[in-house]
Amino acid sequence: MLSQTTEYALRLVVQLASHLDQPVTIPELARTTKIPSGYLAKVLRQLARAGLVHSQRGPNGGSVLTRAPEAITVLDVVQAVDPLRRIAVCPLGLRTHGANLCPLHRRLDDAMATVEEAFRDSSLAEILKDPRGSKPLCEGPRLRRPAPGGRR
Repeated sequence: MLSQTTEYALRLVVQLASHLDQPVTIPELARTTKIPSGYLAKVLRQLARAGLVHSQRGPNGGSVLTRAPEAITVLDVVQAVDPLRRIAVCPLGLRTHGANLCPLHRRLDDAMATVEEAFRDSSLAEILKDPRGSKPLCEGPRLRRPAPGGRR
């Protein structure tokens, strides 16, 4: 449902939110988010154009969020890089339908409205504070595979 660019953007902002006001470099972001550096730079530019991220070059450079994690929603990030597309008129171009969507397209648009609302209601701070499951962008401890012969 979400594009690779959107997935990358969400990984980036969650990682930046976990560093508060400390700038994070592209190599560090690439390592922690598992995003290729070239693609990461492209996504950072999109987030900067949307006013969500500020990046600075140089020895003390890096990227930071422009607002507190409480003030940035998942929808803000999604709309910055690959906006959700609602269905306002018949996608088939049927003149008789126009804005009066058929039952299928109405249901698809209703589903998109639900997704949009859920994203609007989810801030980066809430994502980082969620006690369920794994911490965003972090792997759990790796289990070591037994050496041949059953030794660890």
